[in-house]
Amino acid sequence: MAAARPSGSRSGALCRLLLLTLAILIFASDACKNVTLHVPSKLDAEKLVGRVNLKECFTAANLIHSSDPDFQILEDGSVYTTNTILLSSEKRSFTILLSNTENQEKKKIFVFLEHQTKVLKKRHTKEKVLRRAKRRWAPIPCSMLENSLGPFPLFLQQVQSDTAQNYTIYYSIRGPGVDQEPRNLFYVERDTGNLYCTRPVDREQYESFEIIAFATTPDGYTPELPLPLIIKIEDENDNYPIFTEETYTFTIFENCRVGTTVGQVCATDKDEPDTMHTRLKYSIIGQVPPSPTLFSMHPTTGVITTASSQLDRELIDKYQLKIKVQDMDGQYFGLQTTSTCIINIDDVNDHLPTFTRTSYVTSVEENTVDVEILRVTVEDKDLVNTANWRANYTILKGNENGNFKIVTDAKTNEGVLCVVKPLNYEEKQQMILQIGVVNEAPFSREASSRSAMSTATVTVNVEDQDEGPECNPPIQTVRMKENAEVGTTSNGYKAYDPETRSSSGIRYKKLTDPTGWVTVDENTGSIKVFRSLDREAETIKNGIYNITVLASDQGGRTCTGTLGIILQDVNDNSPFIPKKTVIICKPTMSSAEIVAVDPDEPIHGPPFDFSLESSTSEVQRMWRLKAINDTAARLSYQNDPPFGLYVVPITVRDRLGMSSVTSLDVTLCDCITENDCAHRVDPRIGGGGVQLGKWAILAILLGIALLFCVLFTLVCGASGTSKQPKVIPDDLAQQNLIVSNTEAPGDDKVYSANGFTTQTVGASAQGVCGTVGSGVKNGGQETIEMVKGGHQTSESCRGAGHHHTLDSCRGGHTEVDNCRYTYSEWHSFTQPRLGEKVYLCNQDENHKHAQDYVLTYNYEGRGSVAGSVGCCSERQEEDGLEFLDNLEPKFKTLAEACMKR
Repeated sequence: MAAARPSGSRSGALCRLLLLTLAILIFASDACKNVTLHVPSKLDAEKLVGRVNLKECFTAANLIHSSDPDFQILEDGSVYTTNTILLSSEKRSFTILLSNTENQEKKKIFVFLEHQTKVLKKRHTKEKVLRRAKRRWAPIPCSMLENSLGPFPLFLQQVQSDTAQNYTIYYSIRGPGVDQEPRNLFYVERDTGNLYCTRPVDREQYESFEIIAFATTPDGYTPELPLPLIIKIEDENDNYPIFTEETYTFTIFENCRVGTTVGQVCATDKDEPDTMHTRLKYSIIGQVPPSPTLFSMHPTTGVITTASSQLDRELIDKYQLKIKVQDMDGQYFGLQTTSTCIINIDDVNDHLPTFTRTSYVTSVEENTVDVEILRVTVEDKDLVNTANWRANYTILKGNENGNFKIVTDAKTNEGVLCVVKPLNYEEKQQMILQIGVVNEAPFSREASSRSAMSTATVTVNVEDQDEGPECNPPIQTVRMKENAEVGTTSNGYKAYDPETRSSSGIRYKKLTDPTGWVTVDENTGSIKVFRSLDREAETIKNGIYNITVLASDQGGRTCTGTLGIILQDVNDNSPFIPKKTVIICKPTMSSAEIVAVDPDEPIHGPPFDFSLESSTSEVQRMWRLKAINDTAARLSYQNDPPFGLYVVPITVRDRLGMSSVTSLDVTLCDCITENDCAHRVDPRIGGGGVQLGKWAILAILLGIALLFCVLFTLVCGASGTSKQPKVIPDDLAQQNLIVSNTEAPGDDKVYSANGFTTQTVGASAQGVCGTVGSGVKNGGQETIEMVKGGHQTSESCRGAGHHHTLDSCRGGHTEVDNCRYTYSEWHSFTQPRLGEKVYLCNQDENHKHAQDYVLTYNYEGRGSVAGSVGCCSERQEEDGLEFLDNLEPKFKTLAEACMKR
């Protein structure tokens, strides 16, 4: 079965084949390695050569690069030429490098180019074979015009099968437009295979239909495979192009250059793309105001540009364009639509502010400050309340003393001229200012085209004012000698009337006088000494004594000035030695330095002459003075005087011969530094009064209280002991661990002693006996003194004659069961035995130290696990553990726990 189709020559098919510019054959074996492209022998620049499937190598490649610069590869795999290429008879190849930065992988595609002529020969051979074999069932393209006027049903084409020559064939169709939406649009005659359309179709709704044709025999046999039929709906120019916006609004600065882009408009068309029905052309068909023509539009892109540089916002600030878009490439029969475009002209600073007047005259009273004296106005054609319009004023000339300032009124844009520093009519009656104005924004045009600043002249007349006396200069000085006689007069402070430049009629009054030394004459302002002047007084600084004077005129107006009285120095003070106590540490020093001062000026002061007052010959024999510099001398002793306190009178004279005698208290002391002898009564042995601080007194009181507590504890412990001793094995001490923190040589064990008890040194009765684990032997019977917890210092242990560690003496209140032996008995019993033990411990047969001789050690945080195994130990290996039956309750609990283990 074959579908009927329009007749055509086989040469037409060959022509269509020749119109194909390329064929791409990708080897399925490895797409990332070899690709062959069949191309003509000549390739123009920027032409598509073929397309390579890059996704078979990477889903997404970050870098795509060609080894041949004549070819470029896009992201979709399209291969384009960059230059015109002529292929020789040999193959030409290049490599495509793909890189993926995420996986850090790289792959290559090898591309081979072959001539198109070989492919054409193969296709011609194939067509000859097809001509020999009769085609029975093949799809034939079919189309219909959208919005067709009929008549309906409209015949489209006939579907036939070659098997109809031998069988009775029935035809049927299925698919969109038949049994799918839009239903019943197409049908086929069962017997003839004629295909019909029942009604018009809109291409914008359905671009094409793909239906399936079937050929069957009456008994249901299907001699043919289903035939796909594509019915394409041909486009009709039935849709107007539409602008994307009803009104476009753009803004552009005035005075811009020709060709400046204003904006772009855009329109859409629902007809078939890439046809004349959707080929749009834009144009401007009207402008308001109509002339001159200032804008142009690109017909293809819709971009609006300026056609003139004469855009002036001050003349016209807005233009309205009527624009048109037309399909069919703008031909007269194309469909068209219009829209409106509004172009706003933005302001630039192309107009300078100018003063409305070139000169101004104003006046102000002298001595007036912070007042407004003038307002100036300017004109500016730029946009109001913008930086192009707002004015900045400045004073160019005439304000060298800083009397004026000019600011801008933000509301009116006026310049406000103010006085910020008082003017003086007596100095200048008129001042001429030159002021200028510019905008906040810089001027857009070149400065050479016109002046960049507008200027104006302001004449300020200063008006006279009755301002009273003037104290100028505010500080005046006079010179007087100190110690001048009472009643001595001198010129005082002078004020004057600034208008008459005279001091007549001005009255004076003293306001401040720190020591009340002078009086001020009311009419002349002269001063008179009321008390003797002293240049060395505390109120005098740098030799100047200041008083304050008030000057007033007849109208009551006043001014205040300061009169500085410069006191000329008189040699009225003798030099003296301010430090009258001198300490000489005789072992380390043989002299001391003494310094003299003189309150007078240097002209009446040093160099000083030091000498010993020769009242007694003893002073001259023991002491000697030697000058060091102009103000100091060295006092040294001679003839080896004994330690003690001496009075040495010294005479000091200034350069004019004025002198004074200073008696120095010189202490010869047995010391290293002067501070060692500062609080001694006797310079040699000391013994002077020592001042104790409050913390020292508190420490002494606490020590006394602690001593009483210890004594009270010892007495109570001694009185509460039991008279009957407890019989406990003598190795109790050896089998009780004692914590020791001592760092001195010795054994941490407490050894039992035979026939003695401990006694506190200095006690009249029997003392507190032993430490934890101490034992005594009486005859052949052992007596153990048990010590319970309490406080006992290391000093108390040492006084008892035992060598214990600090921890062994840290117990609390000590309870002693039996104290029967006196100190003499203890001493007589222990001395020979301890001496023998020490001798044996110290030396061996060769009179050398024994191997286990106890050596000095430093405690390093933990004790020895083995304990002491020295030669001095008297541990008896056969001793039992019966003593555990007599332990205190807390030790019994510990013993039970150890035995259970």
